[in-house]
Amino acid sequence: MTMDATLSGHLQELRRGTVVVASLTVLREPGYGYSLLETLSAAGFEVEANTLYPLLRRLEAQGLLTSSWNTDEARPRKFYRTTEQGDAIAAALRGEWARLDKAVGDLDTPTGTTAGSEQ
Repeated sequence: MTMDATLSGHLQELRRGTVVVASLTVLREPGYGYSLLETLSAAGFEVEANTLYPLLRRLEAQGLLTSSWNTDEARPRKFYRTTEQGDAIAAALRGEWARLDKAVGDLDTPTGTTAGSEQ
């Protein structure tokens, strides 16, 4: 396996969980799938429709999103919105993300001590 393929696989793993927290965060305001794809893409999240729509259905089944159909326009659209539980989960995930980001940053910062030594 080449380094590019290895990196690609790890990047895909890393992004998978971030799409969940990003979707729950964005959908605090009602939105439909395609608009969510555009918002995520503009923010730098690379996600395909065939990945996003099953994710939305799974999050709805878990009680983290609710949905309703808007039939006011020529083309009916299913709008999703984060539930109270989904918002709480998103907040917890964002907090954990910040904690992990700091922890990785701390590992990457030379401290003048050797690994495993006590401070």
